[in-house]
Amino acid sequence: MPHTLIIAPNWIGDAVMSEPLVRNVLATGAKVSVMATPWVAPVYRAMSELIEVIETNFSHGKLELSLRIELAKMIRQQGFNDAIILPNSWKSILIPWLAKIPRRYGYEGEFRSFFLTKSLPNPPKLQRPPMVEHYLALATIYRPDLFDNLPKNLRPILNVSEEHIKQVKPLLEQLPNPDHLYILAPGAEYGPAKQWPSEHFAKLAEFILKDNLLANVVFMGSPKDVPISQQITQKIPSQFEDRVLNLCGKTTLDQSIALLAQAKALASNDSGMMHIGAAFGIPQVAFYGSSDPHHTPPLSPFAGILFLGLDCSPCHQRKCPLGHLNCLKKITPESALTELNQRIHQLKAI
Repeated sequence: MPHTLIIAPNWIGDAVMSEPLVRNVLATGAKVSVMATPWVAPVYRAMSELIEVIETNFSHGKLELSLRIELAKMIRQQGFNDAIILPNSWKSILIPWLAKIPRRYGYEGEFRSFFLTKSLPNPPKLQRPPMVEHYLALATIYRPDLFDNLPKNLRPILNVSEEHIKQVKPLLEQLPNPDHLYILAPGAEYGPAKQWPSEHFAKLAEFILKDNLLANVVFMGSPKDVPISQQITQKIPSQFEDRVLNLCGKTTLDQSIALLAQAKALASNDSGMMHIGAAFGIPQVAFYGSSDPHHTPPLSPFAGILFLGLDCSPCHQRKCPLGHLNCLKKITPESALTELNQRIHQLKAI
């Protein structure tokens, strides 16, 4: 059985969007191992029990050559036949090259061509196709015979076991109706130009709680999202406090995935949480400001996108270069509630 190593991207959303490629590699009958940072490894554990996940904890921005050499020695002992390198950095190709994996596939750039046995030209950043297609295109050089038989449904799909769902139940015990979770994810790792305002999230939470007496609102995100989540919860009327739970910074990504899998609905920025929710087919609304919904959309029939398409957006900046953030501020909580309810009713109608 051929053994293929996939070097994972470092963003949660990108990891989710690599799932169709991983699925196609598995479909060839290959044994698949994914090398990923602890930050994105849970995403691959939610893809398939057939995947071996190798966690590597490199420091951001550092070469750490000795550690890469040690890992390459370990990888070489496993007898990999192929390596698919998804990140564009030159560092990401070092371990497959040092491990002397015979066939190495990836995109050109950063002087990588010497290290790759087969490669594709890397399109300019603003001209790239959707990320799912960008990653899946590597199948055309990994296994050219796959190209004509790629699945028509390119939507990423994640799964979570009942055991994992049971493990997160205690986190929700203080809520009156833990089976009616509306998850709000106010964070965005890339920067504030991707974050819908805190007062809008607070008003949307209030609308949800008024609109559905069974609803519970749960805020989820990384430790970086604790300040904004606290700003939001402080703005929600106190009469709803028993139905609001702030879990930002309090859950692992494995736990967050299990919680998202059982949510009734999700409202988020363009973020990793958004892509995970889409992979579970949760009714959702996603807010886009500085980023392009054509490049990284939530790939789900039950996902709604709110994007104003102002002349200044998408600017792809971490902070609003004009200082007003109108691309997000002018997306109203009322329009978000309408979009979210439409997606919920859409699912119920099936």
